[in-house]
Amino acid sequence: MAGHAPGGALPLILLVVSCCGRVVSGASPAAAALRRVGSGSGGLCDQLLLPLGYPCTEHTVETKDGFLLSLQHIPHGKNKAADSTGPPVFLQHGLFQGGDTWFINSAEQSLGYILADNGFDVWIGNVRGTRWSKGHSTFSVHDKLFWDWSWQELAEYDLLAMLGYVYTVTQSKILYVGHSQGTIMGLAALTMPEIVKMISSAALLCPISYLDHVSASFVLRAVAMHLDQMLVTMGIHQLNFRSDMGIQIVDSLCDGEHVDCNNLLSAITVIRKGTFAKYDYGLLGNLRRYGHLRPPAFDLSSIPESLPIWMGYGGLDALADVTDVQRTIRELGSTPELLYIGDYGHIDFVMSVKAKDDVYVDLIRFLRENGWHNSY
Repeated sequence: MAGHAPGGALPLILLVVSCCGRVVSGASPAAAALRRVGSGSGGLCDQLLLPLGYPCTEHTVETKDGFLLSLQHIPHGKNKAADSTGPPVFLQHGLFQGGDTWFINSAEQSLGYILADNGFDVWIGNVRGTRWSKGHSTFSVHDKLFWDWSWQELAEYDLLAMLGYVYTVTQSKILYVGHSQGTIMGLAALTMPEIVKMISSAALLCPISYLDHVSASFVLRAVAMHLDQMLVTMGIHQLNFRSDMGIQIVDSLCDGEHVDCNNLLSAITVIRKGTFAKYDYGLLGNLRRYGHLRPPAFDLSSIPESLPIWMGYGGLDALADVTDVQRTIRELGSTPELLYIGDYGHIDFVMSVKAKDDVYVDLIRFLRENGWHNSY
């Protein structure tokens, strides 16, 4: 994804890639699956769910600014009766990923399959610019304006459209589960009354809002290089790390200073020092858009205290640093349930083959206790 022209603090354009397999050397089964998905024809249902016997249908919603987003619906597990569907749970993927993230490992190890097999009515979100959501009512992916947005639009437009669709179809409040970028979107969205009214509880894996203590070397070096400004100047609005240009950029970021780029998935996001705020358009741009010289902050304390929240975070996370997560927790109006795993990094919560036991057992307990009522 390309973003608006950079301004203010330390924004880095969040870049959408078609495939990260070249650099995700630490998770070869997942990387291999990522390479397979998206290379053939058909949607996510055809490629991953239906061949394994899971019911799955494709849906498309349009955002207020014209983006056409793909959703997948798995109403129950492959061994469940169609009339035994539980509450709707919406899974929002993280950085550099798509809805297939929730199905990367085996059916016994991936959260998407596990939730369906446990009776939940599973819905999968795919934000604009990802491999499953590259449509627009006016623009094509080759148009500069197609990429003129930041993560803020993902929360205010994409989540609103997708959650609104699920809420309308199911006539039920939704259990929200997000990872990485899906948590920064979720936290921002939960400050919006028109979205939070549709949510019964929220589970956040590696929650991101503040990024004062990012230690991911790839990110820090990209910021120092002013990578966002460089790409905009070159007219690049979408970066595919499999292309010659993408490989050269990765090599320049990873070479020479022992920068660890093995886990690119935890590497690039929008960095804002000291505040969890809307996009910074510069002084004049902020004045025109917000009526203030500085972008307004997302007020985490405005998230209703009555909304149950669960957070899972790790001691080896170089992006969702423990100190920043603790600051997020302090600013919430309520006290969330917490799961801390000292030896988990940013991507382990969705791609580790041990996450079923380490993470998902407690996550599903939380979802059952805070959204599964007697009518299901």
